[in-house]
Amino acid sequence: MAIAFLYSFVLTVSAMTVAVNAQAFVPLQFAGVNIAGFDFGCGTDGTCIISQAVPPVYQLSGVDGLGQMQHFVKDDGYNVFRLPVGWQYLTYNQSTGVLNETQFSNYNMLVSDCLSTGAYCEIDIHNYARYDGQIIGQGGPSNEIFAELWFNIASYWKNESKVIFGVMNEPHDIPNITTWAESVQVMQSQPFGQEAGASTQMILLPGNNYTSAQTFVSSGSAEALAMVRNPDGTFTNLIMDVHKYLDYDNSGTHAACVTNNIEDAWYPLTTWLRANGRQALNTETGGGNVDSCVGYISQQIGYQAAQSDVMLGYLGWSAGSFATDYVLSQVPYYNGTGWNDTLLVSMAMSPVTNMLVASVV
Repeated sequence: MAIAFLYSFVLTVSAMTVAVNAQAFVPLQFAGVNIAGFDFGCGTDGTCIISQAVPPVYQLSGVDGLGQMQHFVKDDGYNVFRLPVGWQYLTYNQSTGVLNETQFSNYNMLVSDCLSTGAYCEIDIHNYARYDGQIIGQGGPSNEIFAELWFNIASYWKNESKVIFGVMNEPHDIPNITTWAESVQVMQSQPFGQEAGASTQMILLPGNNYTSAQTFVSSGSAEALAMVRNPDGTFTNLIMDVHKYLDYDNSGTHAACVTNNIEDAWYPLTTWLRANGRQALNTETGGGNVDSCVGYISQQIGYQAAQSDVMLGYLGWSAGSFATDYVLSQVPYYNGTGWNDTLLVSMAMSPVTNMLVASVV
């Protein structure tokens, strides 16, 4: 273990000690990782080449997503997985809300595998608020088509209390954030009302600028999405969905980490959440398997845990169908008898290591 990491970890523990002494410590509710693969081939313009998808389902691709999730639950204490999928995959390249039976059945294999572990499972439409380059409700698919898609998804899992609905992955360059929030409201009102019956699960609301935690408030995303309501007028279970990486440009494409994001992202976000009675879930974060990321991620998670009244938890990017040499790989390696975690998971993100998550505390 590097000296730099030891020092940063001591700082994190010291900060947590202060927080615990100031008030009763309540652990984070969730920790987990993305199980990617059904989203492979999707670009930030909302195009998806579905032939490039590599489902993390052994029967479909040979990738043992179930084994990974079972390991993460049993050995690391994870209790939530995010399951990205392209819109085009689910509808077989049709700009519609109607699910293709075969394609949806394939994806449901992963969801069923996830649920079998006892963990929470997030359905994530990985299209950047777009379909083939066109923004939902702003020149692209209508709000009604988007709502139809979610109506069909929500209706299927309406009785699964551990299914979480992730409205959309990383909207970006949205001309009008208020109009986007209106699209989310239309989508939310129809699928999750009495007709669909999916009215008790968590729904994650993403903002502009790749739903960056750093700009979630300053971009106007927080204010606009705060207006989204359940059919009964409440905002129960409507959770803000935020992402944040730790490399120098927040792209999540570099191995080295240079920040813990506390001052620039997590402090202003948690301040707004607390002032407005809202909560958020960090559904993508991570870095390379290097000492700098072990140290900074530990600090970030420590801060999030100290704000557990408004921060629900974190999910790493990513495991699933990625190669083990992917720059942000959190894919465990199976050695024939058991699974071995990456450095970042084993030394920082695993609840068994950090002891900041309800699943192990």
